[in-house]
Amino acid sequence: MSSQKSMLRLLSVADVVSLVNVVFGFLAIIMIYLGEIRFGFSFILLALLADGLDGIVARRISKGKLGDYFEAMADMTSMGIAPAFFIYSVYYSSISWCPFYHSYLVIALIVFLALGVIRLASFHVMKEKNFFVGLPASASTIIIIVLAYLGIGFWLILPVIIVVSLAMVSNVRFPKLGYRIDVVAVLLIFLTLIIDKSYYSIAPVLLLLSIFIYAFFGPIYLWRHK
Repeated sequence: MSSQKSMLRLLSVADVVSLVNVVFGFLAIIMIYLGEIRFGFSFILLALLADGLDGIVARRISKGKLGDYFEAMADMTSMGIAPAFFIYSVYYSSISWCPFYHSYLVIALIVFLALGVIRLASFHVMKEKNFFVGLPASASTIIIIVLAYLGIGFWLILPVIIVVSLAMVSNVRFPKLGYRIDVVAVLLIFLTLIIDKSYYSIAPVLLLLSIFIYAFFGPIYLWRHK
């Protein structure tokens, strides 16, 4: 019993927020399994918000001894397994008739999961103060799930998954965003959660566009301001 108490005492407030991240990721998987794609999509976005919040809490209050390990494990659920299962569920019904198409999708998602694990496990080892090495897992997750949610074709999502996966473990540098830009990103996620695909899917489109701008122009910005 004492060992259990000591384990619990290792948890910080930021770790509790990371637990919320895990819970949202798990709920996303359940919703997707039940065929509730919209709720699964929403829970993944909520998990991403929790992931951002645990970093803020860790900087403002304190980071526990488990922080680095805890965050990586939590992110694997919400930014690895849940989005992979989401993509699989969205496209399964349209390709299940062809074993080759089905195999292509499974292989692409295995690549995404494998490189995602490497990315998350390496994050704190290769952590830099002013930039990220490789495309952040949160940005990668948003790109693939929003494209799938908006109904991009099967033959377009496959290369996107591969490119995004490779970008996560690349040596390309991506800037760490300032407070104001983070607030804009949070607002876009909330708008996507609230209005969904209403008004010509403007909220998810704007969210996706903002991530694309970051992914394409972020490295250029860093290169020009070396």
